Amino acid sequence: MSEGSMRSALGRVRHHGAGGGTEHFVGQRVSAIALMFLAPWFLLSTALTMNAPSYRAAIDFVTSPVNAVGLILLIVAALYHMRLGMQAIVEDYIHKAAAKVLLLLLNTLVPIALGAGAIFAVLLVNFGV
Repeated sequence: MSEGSMRSALGRVRHHGAGGGTEHFVGQRVSAIALMFLAPWFLLSTALTMNAPSYRAAIDFVTSPVNAVGLILLIVAALYHMRLGMQAIVEDYIHKAAAKVLLLLLNTLVPIALGAGAIFAVLLVNFGV
Protein backbone atom coordinates (compact mmCIF):
# COMPACT_ATOMS: atom_id res chain seq x y z
CA MET A 1 0.00 0.00 0.00
CA SER A 2 1.12 3.52 -0.68
CA GLU A 3 1.71 5.91 2.17
CA GLY A 4 -1.26 8.18 1.61
CA SER A 5 -3.84 5.47 1.08
CA MET A 6 -5.32 2.76 3.25
CA ARG A 7 -6.72 0.91 0.18
CA SER A 8 -5.15 -2.23 -1.19
CA ALA A 9 -3.93 -2.49 -4.79
CA LEU A 10 -7.08 -4.40 -5.74
CA GLY A 11 -9.27 -1.72 -4.17
CA ARG A 12 -7.53 1.01 -6.18
CA VAL A 13 -8.07 -0.68 -9.56
CA ARG A 14 -11.55 -2.08 -9.00
CA HIS A 15 -14.28 -0.58 -11.25
CA HIS A 16 -11.77 0.80 -13.76
CA GLY A 17 -12.36 -1.80 -16.49
CA ALA A 18 -14.72 -1.82 -19.46
CA GLY A 19 -17.49 -3.37 -17.36
CA GLY A 20 -19.56 -4.95 -20.13
CA GLY A 21 -18.20 -8.47 -20.04
CA THR A 22 -20.69 -9.95 -17.62
CA GLU A 23 -23.74 -8.55 -19.42
CA HIS A 24 -22.45 -9.90 -22.74
CA PHE A 25 -21.73 -13.32 -21.22
CA VAL A 26 -25.14 -13.58 -19.54
CA GLY A 27 -26.93 -12.35 -22.67
CA GLN A 28 -25.28 -15.01 -24.79
CA ARG A 29 -26.11 -17.76 -22.32
CA VAL A 30 -29.73 -16.68 -21.86
CA SER A 31 -30.30 -16.44 -25.61
CA ALA A 32 -28.62 -19.83 -26.09
CA ILE A 33 -30.94 -21.41 -23.51
CA ALA A 34 -33.95 -19.80 -25.20
CA LEU A 35 -32.78 -21.20 -28.55
CA MET A 36 -32.34 -24.65 -26.99
CA PHE A 37 -36.09 -24.71 -26.43
CA LEU A 38 -37.37 -22.64 -29.35
CA ALA A 39 -35.44 -24.28 -32.20
CA PRO A 40 -36.51 -27.87 -31.39
CA TRP A 41 -40.08 -26.65 -30.78
CA PHE A 42 -40.13 -25.02 -34.22
CA LEU A 43 -38.67 -28.07 -35.97
CA LEU A 44 -40.97 -30.55 -34.22
CA SER A 45 -44.12 -28.49 -34.55
CA THR A 46 -43.57 -27.83 -38.24
CA ALA A 47 -42.77 -31.48 -38.86
CA LEU A 48 -45.87 -32.65 -36.99
CA THR A 49 -48.38 -30.09 -38.25
CA MET A 50 -47.37 -29.85 -41.89
CA ASN A 51 -48.25 -33.17 -43.51
CA ALA A 52 -47.26 -32.04 -46.99
CA PRO A 53 -44.88 -29.07 -47.15
CA SER A 54 -46.68 -26.40 -49.12
CA TYR A 55 -47.29 -22.69 -49.09
CA ARG A 56 -50.79 -23.17 -47.67
CA ALA A 57 -49.49 -25.42 -44.87
CA ALA A 58 -46.89 -22.81 -43.92
CA ILE A 59 -49.51 -20.06 -43.87
CA ASP A 60 -51.80 -22.22 -41.73
CA PHE A 61 -48.91 -22.86 -39.33
CA VAL A 62 -48.12 -19.15 -38.90
CA THR A 63 -51.77 -18.09 -38.51
CA SER A 64 -52.02 -19.99 -35.24
CA PRO A 65 -51.42 -17.44 -32.44
CA VAL A 66 -49.24 -19.82 -30.40
CA ASN A 67 -47.07 -20.59 -33.41
CA ALA A 68 -46.83 -16.91 -34.36
CA VAL A 69 -45.66 -15.92 -30.86
CA GLY A 70 -43.19 -18.81 -30.78
CA LEU A 71 -41.85 -17.86 -34.19
CA ILE A 72 -41.40 -14.22 -33.16
CA LEU A 73 -39.58 -15.31 -30.00
CA LEU A 74 -37.35 -17.58 -32.10
CA ILE A 75 -36.53 -14.73 -34.49
CA VAL A 76 -35.69 -12.31 -31.67
CA ALA A 77 -33.57 -14.82 -29.73
CA ALA A 78 -31.68 -15.99 -32.83
CA LEU A 79 -30.91 -12.48 -34.07
CA TYR A 80 -29.87 -11.30 -30.59
CA HIS A 81 -27.62 -14.34 -30.15
CA MET A 82 -26.13 -13.76 -33.60
CA ARG A 83 -25.48 -10.10 -32.84
CA LEU A 84 -23.68 -10.90 -29.58
CA GLY A 85 -21.55 -13.58 -31.19
CA MET A 86 -20.56 -11.39 -34.13
CA GLN A 87 -19.79 -8.51 -31.77
CA ALA A 88 -17.31 -10.68 -29.88
CA ILE A 89 -15.66 -11.75 -33.14
CA VAL A 90 -15.36 -8.18 -34.42
CA GLU A 91 -14.00 -6.87 -31.13
CA ASP A 92 -11.46 -9.68 -30.86
CA TYR A 93 -10.19 -9.96 -34.43
CA ILE A 94 -10.67 -6.59 -36.17
CA HIS A 95 -7.89 -4.21 -35.16
CA LYS A 96 -8.38 -1.17 -37.41
CA ALA A 97 -10.55 1.36 -35.61
CA ALA A 98 -12.58 2.52 -38.63
CA ALA A 99 -13.33 -1.03 -39.76
CA LYS A 100 -14.27 -2.03 -36.23
CA VAL A 101 -16.69 0.89 -35.84
CA LEU A 102 -18.27 0.22 -39.24
CA LEU A 103 -18.67 -3.51 -38.59
CA LEU A 104 -20.10 -2.96 -35.11
CA LEU A 105 -22.57 -0.45 -36.55
CA LEU A 106 -23.60 -2.92 -39.26
CA ASN A 107 -23.74 -5.66 -36.64
CA THR A 108 -26.42 -3.65 -34.85
CA LEU A 109 -28.37 -2.34 -37.84
CA VAL A 110 -28.57 -5.54 -39.93
CA PRO A 111 -30.19 -7.69 -37.18
CA ILE A 112 -32.64 -4.87 -36.45
CA ALA A 113 -33.62 -4.67 -40.13
CA LEU A 114 -33.86 -8.45 -40.47
CA GLY A 115 -35.87 -8.75 -37.25
CA ALA A 116 -38.25 -5.97 -38.21
CA GLY A 117 -38.86 -7.53 -41.61
CA ALA A 118 -39.33 -11.04 -40.24
CA ILE A 119 -41.64 -9.95 -37.42
CA PHE A 120 -43.63 -7.79 -39.84
CA ALA A 121 -44.03 -10.80 -42.15
CA VAL A 122 -45.24 -13.02 -39.31
CA LEU A 123 -47.72 -10.40 -38.14
CA LEU A 124 -48.90 -9.74 -41.69
CA VAL A 125 -49.56 -13.43 -42.27
CA ASN A 126 -51.13 -13.90 -38.84
CA PHE A 127 -53.55 -10.98 -39.09
CA GLY A 128 -54.18 -11.47 -42.79
CA VAL A 129 -53.95 -7.80 -43.68
